[in-house]
Amino acid sequence: MKTLLFIFITLFTVTFLVSSNATGAGNPQVILLNIDGAIGPATQDYIERALDAAKSRNVELVVIRMDTPGGLDLAMRSIIKNITTSTIPVVSYVSPSGARAASAGTYILYASHVAAMAPGTNLGAATPVQIGGIPSPTDIGKKKDKEKPEVGGEDAAKQKAINDAAAYIRSLAQLHGRNQIWAEKAVREAASLPANEALKENVIDLIAADINDLLKQLDGREIVVQGIKRTLKTDGAVQEIIKPDWRSNLLSVITNPNVAYILMLIGIYGLILEFYNPGAIVPGTIGAIALILALYAFQMLPINYAGMGLILLGVALMVGEAFQPSFGMLGIGGIIAFVFGSIILMDTDAAGFGINIAVIISFAVISVLILVFVISLALKARQRPIVSGMEELFGKEATVLNDFDHEGLVLIHGENWRAVSETALHKDQQVKVIDVNGITLKVAAIEPADRVAAQTEEK
Repeated sequence: MKTLLFIFITLFTVTFLVSSNATGAGNPQVILLNIDGAIGPATQDYIERALDAAKSRNVELVVIRMDTPGGLDLAMRSIIKNITTSTIPVVSYVSPSGARAASAGTYILYASHVAAMAPGTNLGAATPVQIGGIPSPTDIGKKKDKEKPEVGGEDAAKQKAINDAAAYIRSLAQLHGRNQIWAEKAVREAASLPANEALKENVIDLIAADINDLLKQLDGREIVVQGIKRTLKTDGAVQEIIKPDWRSNLLSVITNPNVAYILMLIGIYGLILEFYNPGAIVPGTIGAIALILALYAFQMLPINYAGMGLILLGVALMVGEAFQPSFGMLGIGGIIAFVFGSIILMDTDAAGFGINIAVIISFAVISVLILVFVISLALKARQRPIVSGMEELFGKEATVLNDFDHEGLVLIHGENWRAVSETALHKDQQVKVIDVNGITLKVAAIEPADRVAAQTEEK
């Protein structure tokens, strides 16, 4: 009886598991990704690896939920390349209500196979900002067609950036038959649209209240992916959220301009302290690690090398002030170079990728304290006379214990030391230590030997 009951329970369990797996396998899978905040190297890495994972699992759809003020041009273009070359349909969805897809977010929305927005969201303001001082939309609108910027001038560089961005977003609009005229307007005039108007203007494909509503509207929709027509099947789809892993989170932290800037300064200070105190190990180890992380972050960020040069010059001048006091001139020059270099270090005006002025001022003050006062105190300490160890014996006086011609004993600090001399020495003669070789002192006579001998005879 027990055997029959065991067999029955086993068969029931296996049947249930197989049935559950079959049901799950029959449902389409949808992967949900999130872009929340400025678009940078960490976002690029996260989206790229998530799309690769979706491709290997052959999911039905990838939905990218966005709420972004924009970001870096290189990161944006890399994400767009991954979307346009993806064999899995990608839907960009500006959500929740109150979210936006500004600047780089607008380009990504245009590049996606399906563009969707939640009620109460907006997109636009796609004027490139990586070149500082781009003219305002009003100024651009006032320019006549006959007015041409000076060749090779600053206006020419700005206009080239705008023309390039306008052509780029028009090409993205052509991919999926969206409004090219408004796309160019978003670049040249920094135009923005709320969700309802964006749908009317054929900028987006649909408005959905939430993810479930989005998947319901997408079910049965025909789209073109890599030149092949596909009909989406999202009814009853299994949703899976892929969050950034530890690598993406670490990248997000160290590519934050403020964090990268702090890591760079910690690295510089650590190496300087190790240089002044050889063998300390801890400052040098921490400094080397911090500096490597900073350099790794900087190679993915738009760095102004003039700013980097000014920071290094500022540090060098402040160190120079500690070495060679100049009534504050080197120190003041160092602080000025340090602050200006820090301000222009990031070669972009993209939202979320500037260095906070409070951080700059704080580290300028810390730099003054560390590199001027602390190092100057360390240098003064190094100039104090040595009071212990073998080095302390150099230049000290000793007394000869017995007559010797080349090798004998001398008394110094109440201790008998083996000594060598190039001249003959007499008992009680005063000598000076001129070298130390292991535990043997090399000495030289301070007073003539004949005088010492005469004094000895008198005694």
